[in-house]
Amino acid sequence: MRASVLRDGRMIGRDDVGEPAPGPEQVLVEVKACGICGSDLHFAAHGSEVLALGEQMEGVPPGGVGGVGGVNVDLTRDVFMGHEFSAEVIEAGPGTETHSPGTLVISLPVLLSEKGFEPIIYSNSTIGGYAERMLLSAPLLLPIPNGLDAKHAALTEPMAVGLHAVNKSAIVPGETALVLGCGPIGIAIIAALRARGVESIAACDYSLKRRKLATTMGAHQSIDPAEGSPFDTVAPTVVFEAVGVPGILDDVLRRAPVGSRVVVAGVCMPPDTVHLFFGIAKEINVQFVLGYEPNEFAESLSAIAEGQIDVAPMITAEVGLDGVGEAFDDLADPDRHCKILVTP
Repeated sequence: MRASVLRDGRMIGRDDVGEPAPGPEQVLVEVKACGICGSDLHFAAHGSEVLALGEQMEGVPPGGVGGVGGVNVDLTRDVFMGHEFSAEVIEAGPGTETHSPGTLVISLPVLLSEKGFEPIIYSNSTIGGYAERMLLSAPLLLPIPNGLDAKHAALTEPMAVGLHAVNKSAIVPGETALVLGCGPIGIAIIAALRARGVESIAACDYSLKRRKLATTMGAHQSIDPAEGSPFDTVAPTVVFEAVGVPGILDDVLRRAPVGSRVVVAGVCMPPDTVHLFFGIAKEINVQFVLGYEPNEFAESLSAIAEGQIDVAPMITAEVGLDGVGEAFDDLADPDRHCKILVTP
């Protein structure tokens, strides 16, 4: 079986991956599409740092949270990735009652087994969506409804991340939202805000292409930070930080209105410095977010299937398994792509 794996910091193709065999409560599926996630790019570039920081975290359950913390991955061996997937059921494991072969499905990226569970995100053994076939957990399968294109259904996972950030913000339609960063997560937040009925959504990004996409996905206003701070023209109730670089959060605390709420969705790998005085003096509520709840995952699939959210504009390219490495490189340029799908 063919798959694309991370080896020495690069994605490469392999033709010799063993065929996965489903156990009890598992199904073998054929991958139809798998989105390349920013967290995959982070892990390819900073895998050792991600693992080291995860080991330092305390108070996380076995298996980690959102794929980090307590996850045992050996970077000297090939690493399987790919967690934004849609698939077709091939066969069920022994004694497993589930959807019939041919059913198109998505699933929470978690594989249940006799050993417990393993997040389908970074693993030396559990195959992810950058492969021809993979194993999924029968109890976690969601059939793709309404004749929805499997490629669009694959974006359920990142859209759920955006919905989770919006839910954590507790924003209501009459409040003003400012989204900093219009990469895939920022775009997912914008789409969730628009679906929620928020009537004032401002999107900020240096990339003209991303600002245009933000408007397509529901932003009422787009701002180029090269022309001035977005806080000069917007007085947000809620600020969504989806950039993830040092200095952004401190600048937000310095400029945001008194009593505002800040939701941090961007993954900042280096240490950062924040002047707590700004937040304290203005009584700003800061909420960090990661991942989503199972009900938010299902809700996101429903929103896409029912036409509440059109994810088609987010898909800017498709590649086969041999093109994953080049796609990782291409995604480093914000003016080229938003979401690249791997279609094995």
